[in-house]
Amino acid sequence: MRNVVLYHLQALDGVSLDDDSDWFTDAGPEMFANLGRIIGSQDDVLLGRVSYDNWADFWSNSDLEPFASFINGSPKHVFTSTALDRPWANATAVSTSPAEYVADLKRQPGGDIGIHGSIRLASSLLRAGLVDVIELAVAPAVAGQGRRVFDGDDTKQSLQLTDVSHSPAGTLFLTYRRASAPDSET
Repeated sequence: MRNVVLYHLQALDGVSLDDDSDWFTDAGPEMFANLGRIIGSQDDVLLGRVSYDNWADFWSNSDLEPFASFINGSPKHVFTSTALDRPWANATAVSTSPAEYVADLKRQPGGDIGIHGSIRLASSLLRAGLVDVIELAVAPAVAGQGRRVFDGDDTKQSLQLTDVSHSPAGTLFLTYRRASAPDSET
């Protein structure tokens, strides 16, 4: 069974990074190495419609590595109730239930399935127990206000911390595995 891996950037107070955030400033080589490690095992990406619309124009023309080659080359499963009006290679609109679709995708052959951005989608898959690994990059900042991927979730889940490191700028890189998640092959 494939792992669903949530990669999430947030402040110490749990506020998620979004397009309007100015508090996540770590652009050191450790950030890119950590991202490269995470996406290295992924061959499918799950996106919500807002993330898709925000990213399609930028990433389709970007050369910012290691993410540009990865996101442009990977199949993107976009959860939306309307047609995708911005063309982007390998993007497919998905109008069915995210939980059912992802549960089926996990049973298909392949590498890890990544969730990048997409706060509402990530939250719904966490509640459904479909996220196996949570990769957090926690900035040494308190954002104060904003959306949180774990906000309002009363679903209790046991997690195991499997890796921790940090950048010289103070960003924490935390890897958690759901206690009942299958072992990763990577």
